[in-house]
Amino acid sequence: MHQAQRGQITEHITDRITGHVSEQVSERGALHTDAPLTKRYACRYAALVSMSSSSLSASGSASRNSLAEVASSEASLRRFLHGLPGIDAVGLQARAAGLGTRSIKTSAKAYAIDLAISMIDLTTLEGADTPGKVRSLCQKAQSPDPGNPDVPHTAAVCVYPDMVPFAKEALGSAPINVAAVATAFPSGRAGLPVKLADTAEAVAAGADEIDMVIDRGAFLSGRYLEVFETITEIKKACERPDGTSAHLKVIFETGELVTYDNIRRASWLAMLAGAHFIKTSTGKVAVNATPANTLVLMEAVRDFRDATGVQVGVKPAGGIRTTKDAMKYLVMVNEILGDDWLSPDWFRFGASSLLNDLLMQRQKLSTGRYSGPDYVTVD
Repeated sequence: MHQAQRGQITEHITDRITGHVSEQVSERGALHTDAPLTKRYACRYAALVSMSSSSLSASGSASRNSLAEVASSEASLRRFLHGLPGIDAVGLQARAAGLGTRSIKTSAKAYAIDLAISMIDLTTLEGADTPGKVRSLCQKAQSPDPGNPDVPHTAAVCVYPDMVPFAKEALGSAPINVAAVATAFPSGRAGLPVKLADTAEAVAAGADEIDMVIDRGAFLSGRYLEVFETITEIKKACERPDGTSAHLKVIFETGELVTYDNIRRASWLAMLAGAHFIKTSTGKVAVNATPANTLVLMEAVRDFRDATGVQVGVKPAGGIRTTKDAMKYLVMVNEILGDDWLSPDWFRFGASSLLNDLLMQRQKLSTGRYSGPDYVTVD
């Protein structure tokens, strides 16, 4: 999608959404209306995450030296993570539900649909995947609606590491990233050498992005430094000999982290370790992305940038199947994060079935009638 179109969707969403309330989070994470959140969070984190403008590289990544105090020991990392403001679950869910009632109409909806298409990581992660299926998926990523060249391409194609060469070959010079899941996806239960080899294989094959999954057992056991160091080592494995690096997306499997406080802690831990994106889920468990757990990630990346100047992306994944679902998430991005995140560079949908519904809704807007599921290609 062209930058002008992205600007239009931002303008349309902002203009069409009414009743906007600037969210403020109290010390228990509930809706609040007094002191500005930015100042309060910046003061709270400044002593632990000290980051001047000179510590930021041209790519926007933070110097690890500036974070040494936080991750210097298990005790200091635990102290920081458990010192984060607690979350009022009822208030969080009410806020997420309230945002879900907003509607986007007519021309704004048309722009929102195209933006959502451009944010999709079109995914196949099945044991029965074949090179032919991956090639077909890549074709769909490039031309979601073969009969309409105005439909934007998706952001990426996501596959297992051994399928990366076939995806790269099929996409050629198309401006679509190849993402590979790694680190013993989806369980995350493997030794570090195995995880590093898994990542290195995908990067060597040409993966532009690595979707790693944390060891939830280690996290829930309180072994935060182990999880932190694993992420930092995987990030090193994303580096290529030519000095470039695959972007690292860190998956939490939020449905297994039990509490919203744990999701917030995992978000900060991953960002401190250098994640480029934080991602809710693998799509392989019963509870995947929800508006509430995605809202926790959004608040975390917003507060992290307020405190450090470093912007991190968000990717909800699993269970997002309809245009209505996608619109809810775009409203959340607009109201919680703002224009800076309304881009495939900073927000993604981990979904495949979503694309078909977006295409059907897109045609409904342009023709006034539904074509049904036969209109779209089978994934």
